[in-house]
Amino acid sequence: MLGILYVSHGSRIPEARRQAVDCIHSVQLKVGIGLQEICYLELAQPDMAEGIRLLVEKGADKIAVIPVLLLRAGHYYTDIPKKIETARKAYPSIEFQYGKPLGVQDRLIDILIERIQETHGPIHPDTNILLVGRGSRNPETPAALQKIQEKLRQRLDGMNVDTCYLAACQPSFEQGLEESIQTGYRHTIVVPYLWFTGILIQSMQKKVREYQQDGHHVILCNHLGNHPKMVEALAERVYEIIPGRKLKVYNRAE
Repeated sequence: MLGILYVSHGSRIPEARRQAVDCIHSVQLKVGIGLQEICYLELAQPDMAEGIRLLVEKGADKIAVIPVLLLRAGHYYTDIPKKIETARKAYPSIEFQYGKPLGVQDRLIDILIERIQETHGPIHPDTNILLVGRGSRNPETPAALQKIQEKLRQRLDGMNVDTCYLAACQPSFEQGLEESIQTGYRHTIVVPYLWFTGILIQSMQKKVREYQQDGHHVILCNHLGNHPKMVEALAERVYEIIPGRKLKVYNRAE
């Protein structure tokens, strides 16, 4: 029997965990498989080991691990595979499959456009769009964000779109904001490429308020959140590995 394990990042902030659970619950209803559990990589419980144990106790002999992640980076390539390998040793009779993060998708660009429109309405031509990613030391992260940047620019009819990061990559969020203002844009719309709320969103809110108090026209859009298209995108990652589709079997060498 197949069990689905959704692995969310985790947060100390209850609202962040609630948003993740709400989104995943919507996916679970759409997928309609009996054995499904939610766990976290860090900062919350249950962890992956506990999530796997619950599925095994409920009768799963195959477990599909679905990363609730936007992009491929350290969590996808290192942290989750290490925990899968530990579980394979603990449960040698269980077959593990490993899904993919959402990646760069046009429907996620649709959400970014929607977030801009719902926050700002008609966009003044003298406006800079500041796309903000989490950041990672993995080179795939900035490469992916650059693709998103270009798709967003095209959808906004060539409007200027800059990128910055909250960690590990340059320019930083603070540098991106400062450059937008120093360049002379009258308006800066900050667009977070983040799935749920949390410490990073709170830090962005604080920094934007500081600029607003100094008289700068800076607006922070909502994060991606529990949007129906996010639910569709995550459900699709499950459909890719359920019976009847080609299974991606976890291999430690991949």
